[in-house]
Amino acid sequence: MTPPPRPRRPHRPGGHHIGAYGLLALTALLYLVFSLALPDTFPTLDTLDAILSTQSIPAVLALAAMVPIVTGAFDLSIGYGLGLAHVMVMQLVVHAGWPWPLACLTVIAGMLAVGVLNGVIVEFGRIDSFIATLGTGSMMYAMTGWITDGGRIVPGPQGLPAAFTDLYDSSFLGLPVPAFYVLALAAVLWLMLERLPLGRYLYVVGSNPRAADLVGIPVRRYTVYAFAASGLIVGLAGVLLAAQQQIGNPSVGLDYLLPAFVGALLGSTAIKPGRPNALGTVVAVAVLAVGLTGIAQLGAEFWTVPLFHGGTLLIAVGLAGYAARRRLRGGAAAGDTPAAPPPPPSPAAPESGTAPP
Repeated sequence: MTPPPRPRRPHRPGGHHIGAYGLLALTALLYLVFSLALPDTFPTLDTLDAILSTQSIPAVLALAAMVPIVTGAFDLSIGYGLGLAHVMVMQLVVHAGWPWPLACLTVIAGMLAVGVLNGVIVEFGRIDSFIATLGTGSMMYAMTGWITDGGRIVPGPQGLPAAFTDLYDSSFLGLPVPAFYVLALAAVLWLMLERLPLGRYLYVVGSNPRAADLVGIPVRRYTVYAFAASGLIVGLAGVLLAAQQQIGNPSVGLDYLLPAFVGALLGSTAIKPGRPNALGTVVAVAVLAVGLTGIAQLGAEFWTVPLFHGGTLLIAVGLAGYAARRRLRGGAAAGDTPAAPPPPPSPAAPESGTAPP
């Protein structure tokens, strides 16, 4: 006689809240610990301004990395694209004499085209996203070196237009204005992913491309959309980096690649555990910013920064995988993602060229 199946344990809201808001609580705890350890330097307005200012570009780039991850792809070209975008802005403004608004719009449009190209190569060329974006990123790095001839683009004695540098250097409501760019971008991505059909389709493509194809979602098209959005955001980050640095440095973009993926992957364990989301990415960047600032004020050596990022990346990947498995075991909450029919019994080759992580 077959024993009756065990009753399923009821869902405990407390555990869900811990998973969703644990990273946010960790941010507050780290801030409290560093404030007690460094009462004269850490809990000050100057430190807050420094965190909001210096971490705005990593936050924007983390949001750029997050969008393709939603579809199960990875865009390793974002660091190279950031370097190319900010160098192109400086080249057009300093050497070509373009008005800075036209130069910025041109660069943003160019990075949007690069994002579309990445998506086409991945989906229609059926090349793994790691390989495809690493290849296009290397090509962009070569273009950056060709444009700068391996040197830096430095403005003349007159400097850059004040209106351009104010994109980064100005303040609003007593806080650095780049922080408001991050909040605005996160709000737009949250609305797109959580409240619009486009976001629901992207999540279905990332969770099960074959099921998405069966319910009529064009997998290739929406994956290209995700890469295009990533390229567009990278272009915005490049404009901000040019306004911040005020010189064209061909190698600076690579320094942002690892922090961007750490923030995007760690963010998938917060707010909406088990899936990438915009608000969780912002919270993850906040954790990294508070931790790095506190470590720096404690007098840590320079090599602790890559050590911190590398260790956090491993933890982020592990936690993201655990959160995704836990979410699948517990069942997706109603309304999180649109329902999709089960795959057919006979195996079929998925349309997408990128395997989900």
